[in-house]
This record gives sequence, structure tokens and C-alpha cells, in this order.
Amino acid sequence: METQTLKEETKTSYFLAWVICICAGLFFAYELMQFHMLNAISPMLMKDLKITATNLGVLGSTYLLADVIFLLPAGIILDYFSTRKVILAALVVCILGTVGFALATTFAFACFAHFLSGIGNAFCFLSCMMFISRWFPPKKQAFVIGIVITLGMFGGVLAQAPFTLLAESVTWRNAVLIDALIGVVIFFLIFFVVRDAPSTTFIKEIKKERNSHFFKDLLSCLVNKQNIFCGIYTSFTNLPLMVIGAAYGSLYLSQIHKIPFSEASFVTSMICMGTILGSTLFGYISDKTGSRRKYMIMGALASLACMLVILSMQHASFSAMLILFFLLGFLSSSQVLGYPLITEHSPKHLTGTSMAVAALIIMGFPGLVQFTCGKLIDSNWSGKIVDGMPVYAYTDFVRGFMVFPVTFLLAFIAALFIKESKAKTQEA
Repeated sequence: METQTLKEETKTSYFLAWVICICAGLFFAYELMQFHMLNAISPMLMKDLKITATNLGVLGSTYLLADVIFLLPAGIILDYFSTRKVILAALVVCILGTVGFALATTFAFACFAHFLSGIGNAFCFLSCMMFISRWFPPKKQAFVIGIVITLGMFGGVLAQAPFTLLAESVTWRNAVLIDALIGVVIFFLIFFVVRDAPSTTFIKEIKKERNSHFFKDLLSCLVNKQNIFCGIYTSFTNLPLMVIGAAYGSLYLSQIHKIPFSEASFVTSMICMGTILGSTLFGYISDKTGSRRKYMIMGALASLACMLVILSMQHASFSAMLILFFLLGFLSSSQVLGYPLITEHSPKHLTGTSMAVAALIIMGFPGLVQFTCGKLIDSNWSGKIVDGMPVYAYTDFVRGFMVFPVTFLLAFIAALFIKESKAKTQEA
């Protein structure tokens, strides 16, 4: 009788864990909407705010700059305070930033508002990782992380073609205000559904390990080589999603391959769709085989090959780019394997701080690359403007996008230095 009751409690707890992590994942999806919507409304923004590709890169980078500044404080806060309360506060900041962005009349204020949204994102994904690491055992974490990232990618998909069509129908400002209302709905869902992990023996042990050696613990996270290599790998394989998908994809497809902008947004969303399928598959296979490193190496090399094919095509059809962008998202989704490795290589009581240190790298490089990419695109621009919007040549985009083959190669090198987790191997 007691055994049956225990089994029922375990099933209930397992179901509750999934519900909580999925609800928290909705915030992640919402944050990705804020990040990727720039790509969907880039022509409207460039006309309305009178900006170039470099300015667009700066605007996108403000979001990532906020991430970099607040990630470490976010990780420390999450290690010491209620994850539920932190995620709710972060969502409020994100919603305020979204409303501010909709009302922005100057480039500077738009940057400030987008910066606020980025602050919310600093807490968002780390909060999801905290919930997963507390509610699920290590042998299931890669798959659960893959599911949460999959959920997040749906936010990225919605921020592409659907958001473009909405913006074209009601103006980009009203579309962003509708976006803010979605955030309010998610806030109340998290408020009523999400709970912190119960005070089990596991959680109590973690709390005991939180002692006065704060700076010693922080230093151990900062010098953890495995977390640094995982951060580099994840950041560099994530760049197409963070740069092409969030800023330049639709502009590139519409101007170089002459694909109508709404259709170009749909093609760009294929990076997210590929990541949706790939992250779940990579996570599942990795958990089943007990290996992460070899799939990370394969993903980096395959992504490099796919990117080179894309760059070599000066005139491509809609269907060809649709397939290639999907493959790019699918292959580069091997980046999902970096996250569980970070938690497995870190003390449990420092999960949040360790994730934050790695996330500084994961989010920091895309900010630099987004700005650099825009600068390279603008560097030899002819100055041609049509209907108030800059028009770029094939060589301009190739010059900017050449950063991706380089970073995929660096991701491959980083993966060679990554070690499998002993804890993972034992549990597999």
C-alpha cells in the first residue's frame, strides 16, 4: 500500500515538474519573440527610425548587452532566492521594455527599451535551467532542456512571418503592443502555476553547501575550464540563430535572393524550426547514449559545411533557401548539449552562478558579432537607398556573414577540449 502511494506521489511530482518547466519555458519563448522580432520588422524600423544595418546591429546588441551585464548577478540571485519570484520580476521588466519599444520615437530610446527586455532575458533562461536542475535528475536534463529550447524556438518562429504579417496589418508599433499583452497573460500563468522545488533532502543539502565562502565559490565558477569551453561552443554554434535569425536574415533573403519580405521571414523562421527538431533529437540521443561530446563535434562540422553552401549561392530559389536555413538550424542545435554539461561539471549549490558565467560567453559573443556583422555589411556599401531603406549587394552580405564559418570552426576546436561528465557517464 505504501509502495503504491509512493509511486503515485512520484508520478504526480513528475507531472508537476513537467508542467512547471513548460510554463517557465513560455517566458523563454516570449523573450525570444522580443529578440527575433527585429528581423521581422527590420524594414519598417529602418524607415521609421532612419537607421542602417550597423544601427540595426547596435539595436539588437543592446538586448545582448543587458544579458551580459545582468547574467552574473542573475545567477547569484537565483542561487540564493526563490526562482519563482525572480522569474516573475524579470517578466515585469521585460513587459515594460516591450511597451517602451512600441512607443519609441528615437533610435536611442528604442535601444534603451530593448535593453530592458534584455534584462528580463538574463534571468529567463537561467531560471528555466534552475527549475530543470531542481525538478529533474541529471539523466533526464538534456532531454528536458531540449524540450524547453524547442518551446522557446516557437517564440522565435512566431516572431518571424506571423509577426511580419501582423505588423503589416496593424503597424509595427501596434504589433509590439499586442506582444506586450501576450507577456501579461504569461505573467499570470506563471504566477498561478509555477512553484519552487520542494525542500527535499537534495535541496536541503544544497542549502547547507551555501556558506560564507561566496568569493571562493564565484572564483571556482570563473576558472572552470569545462564551463568556459562549453560556453564558447554553445555561443558560436548559436550565432546563426542569434544574428541571422534575429537581425539580418530577412533583409539578406529579400535583397539578394529577391524573396518577398513576408516569405523571407518564413524562410528565416526555418532556423528556429530546425532548432526545434534538432535540439529535441540531440538531447534525446545524448541522454540515451550517455555521450555529448561526439555529437557536439559532428554538429559544429556539419554546420560549417551548411554555412559555406549558403554563402556560395548568389542566386537561390525560395525552396533551396528554405531547406538550407532549416538544415542550418537543425545542425547547429547541437549547441543544446552544452547546457547540461555545464550543470554536470558544476557543484549543485552553484548551478545558477555556473550557468551565468557560461551564459556571459554564450550571450556576449552574439552581441559583438551582431554589431560586427552590421559594420562589415556597411563597410563597402554603395550608399544606395530605395524608398527610405538602404539596399545592399551580395558581396556586402558575404563580407558580413563570413564570421559564421570562422566561429563554427572555433566551436569545433572548443568541442575537442570538452570532457564528458563523470556523473553523466555513471548514470547513463
